[in-house]
Amino acid sequence: MSQVTRVSALALIVLLAACGKKEAAPVAKPPPEVTVVTAVQRDVPIGGELVATLHGDQDTEMRARVEGYLKSVDYKEGTEVKKGQLLFTIDDQPYRAALAQAKGAEARARAAFNKADQDVKRYQPLVAQRAISQAELDNALSARDAGKAALDAALADTEKAQLNVGYARITSPVNGVAGKAEKKVGDLVGKGEATLLTTVSVVDPMRATVNIPEAIYIKNAEKLAVAEASSKLPPSADGSQLQLADGTIYPIRGRLVLVDRAVDSTTGTLRAEIAFGNPKKTLRPGMYAKLIFKNEQLTGAVLVPQKAVTELQGTYSVLVVGPDDVVHPKAVKPGTRVGELWVMESGVAAGERVVVAGFAGLKEGTKVKPVEAPAAPVPAPTTTPAAAETNTTAPAAPAPSTPPAAK
Repeated sequence: MSQVTRVSALALIVLLAACGKKEAAPVAKPPPEVTVVTAVQRDVPIGGELVATLHGDQDTEMRARVEGYLKSVDYKEGTEVKKGQLLFTIDDQPYRAALAQAKGAEARARAAFNKADQDVKRYQPLVAQRAISQAELDNALSARDAGKAALDAALADTEKAQLNVGYARITSPVNGVAGKAEKKVGDLVGKGEATLLTTVSVVDPMRATVNIPEAIYIKNAEKLAVAEASSKLPPSADGSQLQLADGTIYPIRGRLVLVDRAVDSTTGTLRAEIAFGNPKKTLRPGMYAKLIFKNEQLTGAVLVPQKAVTELQGTYSVLVVGPDDVVHPKAVKPGTRVGELWVMESGVAAGERVVVAGFAGLKEGTKVKPVEAPAAPVPAPTTTPAAAETNTTAPAAPAPSTPPAAK
């Protein structure tokens, strides 16, 4: 057999072997696993929140009313003080000297007045007896009037000097917490202005100041009027609450004490103040918080987690997993946020499962393996006012990257 024949035979054998071998079937990929939450239907209290600034029920600035060198700081900074407690002492020696001088001038004026008064009393019968002239009596009367005026001026100078001596001792006008001393011993205070020394705040109760948007005020004007009229009553269960900087809800509810007379034309808001009891002195002036208030009861609201909602150029959508575990993107119209949940005004029905995790690669018709997660509880009202009330569009929910189906 020739060399060419042997090569051809070998190639034929290889070809026949290849034809006889069966082609292997491709391995099917398992469906991706996603986390889903079932949309629930609940009656939820819808409220609003406004940024609040806290300040004392009274914040009294303690200022130097006389000029002098600060002699002593007589309290411990940042502690509670009582009404009448001594806080600062200014060197009062110049004022005591001025008081002594004023008292001396007063004594001289009093003596001069007394002499003039005695002259009048002595001259009056002598005039009737024609022992002296009427002109002498008139001079005595004028001298007495001048003496009386001089005595009144001397008394005023003495009172002023006495006040200056008293102003050298600065005492607290209220029971409260005294802040940091703004000046130290030896500083010259009160020269040309009433120097601020410290501030004393009444911190029980505290007041939260908020600026109510005009639209919200109009919607709730009647409720606010009733609440303000009953401000001396204990706060009700519907009273306002404070959410502090760490996210906790302050346990004592507030009571409306003031709605200002006019809307600020530059901001379109109306100032209001709400009082909160502060027996443990937890709240302090200058703190910021969110004032949470109940606005209405929303009946039969459909709620889904905020992280289930994605947003692209103002359009909101969710991924719904059907009974056959197939994904279907749906456009939705979100409403008010309630804690970690979002009220759906349209697009999702109660009982439908929405994807909250595992968005990558999902699109219409994707078969998935859903893993059910518990729904978030419906909290007390901690929501942002609706878009119509705040004149803003609904904010986008924090969510994973937008799935391809939403593009």
